[in-house]
Amino acid sequence: MPILRTLLTSLTLIIIGGYALSAATDGFRAFTTETARRAEVREHPVALPAMTLETQSGARIHFADFHGKWLLVDFIYTRCATYCSALGGEFAQLQRRLAGPLARGQLQLLSISFDPRDGPQQLAAYQRRFHGLGFGWVAARPVGPDALRRLERVFGITVIPDGFGGYTHNAAVHVVNPQGRLVEILDMGRPELVTQTLPQSLSQSFEP
Repeated sequence: MPILRTLLTSLTLIIIGGYALSAATDGFRAFTTETARRAEVREHPVALPAMTLETQSGARIHFADFHGKWLLVDFIYTRCATYCSALGGEFAQLQRRLAGPLARGQLQLLSISFDPRDGPQQLAAYQRRFHGLGFGWVAARPVGPDALRRLERVFGITVIPDGFGGYTHNAAVHVVNPQGRLVEILDMGRPELVTQTLPQSLSQSFEP
């Protein structure tokens, strides 16, 4: 009987622990902060804030300017030689793959720098590095004292100075729908997944 009681007690603890883990991880889906962030966005799309951005040409734009079209957003800084270079190469690839929807104004690519040292000149040089097509892809930086903090909260990005003049940051492609809501966060390095995520109405003109 003592052995039976021990087994029953152990089983009860396992069940209780399982329920606790399920609750803490949103039904076992959110074992990491990044996973939780992506699950939350899919289930509860987030409206983009009213905000001014300065582009690589020095023009001022707003998120509201993109309403009515799909928007793919990544976060970079131009001095980065790792993730940001990979993201720049991927956006150049997406620019070619999605040339039809981009040319028709159904879609927009937007790279946002979180480095205050990045002005229009640096943003323009960043785009030239990847030999873009010259349309459908804007590089920009937030304007205003609290603009970057608001972007970090809305998109869930993490930016930490590395002590050597650069940053440690998460890297992904953020999908914003035509109503101006963040609806999906995708891994970098999967351009085919990005095209699959966009609606079928655009897919007829995707390049392979």
